[in-house]
Amino acid sequence: MAGHSKWANIQHRKGRQDEKRGKAWTRVIREIMVAARLGGGDVSANPRLRLAVEKAKAVNLPVDTVKRNIDKATGNLEGVSYEEIRYEGYGIGGAAIIVDCMTDNRVRTVAEVRHAFSKYGGNMGTEGSVAFQFKHCGQFVFAPGASEDKVMEVALEAGAEDVVTGDDGSIEVLCSPADFEAVKTALEAAGLKPEVAEVTMRAENPIELAGEDAARMQKLLDVIEDLDDVQDVFHNALIGD
Repeated sequence: MAGHSKWANIQHRKGRQDEKRGKAWTRVIREIMVAARLGGGDVSANPRLRLAVEKAKAVNLPVDTVKRNIDKATGNLEGVSYEEIRYEGYGIGGAAIIVDCMTDNRVRTVAEVRHAFSKYGGNMGTEGSVAFQFKHCGQFVFAPGASEDKVMEVALEAGAEDVVTGDDGSIEVLCSPADFEAVKTALEAAGLKPEVAEVTMRAENPIELAGEDAARMQKLLDVIEDLDDVQDVFHNALIGD
């Protein structure tokens, strides 16, 4: 089903993220602050902070801004303290949704997330209600046309757990979060550039939505993603045309 192509869904998500570049800075800054607070400000000794700094480079966040926010988080400068909260819920057709937030006001955040779910056809679940349907892993996605043999050889040698070729010709490499950097470095060294490289919550059993259901699901996801405190949204819907 071309309308439900995984590759098409990934491109669509990437395009929407690019449209929200302004918000990307805010998200990256929060991620840097939380990573630095939890694991210290030394990038070489803090893998999560390293990933956050890479994300900052990808969205052209100025180096001074990165450093200032690491200093804030590690107590060298005054700053806001953020906490991480995860909400789980259901979208259209029972699709599973995970919403990761960073907030300085938990009460405000839960109210906003709950309102978005209920107003746009979803509902909030309890902790653990949908998380089991996702796998926390490193994910690399190559566009159709990449050399499957080469990707597989390099990725598995570097510690990847699985290489999956989609019906649409896209290639997906999966690894444990701990091996993400090693696999990423090996792929880049071999001249293989993935379209997507991230540590994510990957849906184990995607469900297909089409027509009006697909449109309603996209609207719900857009509204949730646009909330100020939301960092990431993961779901298991394959949204067709």
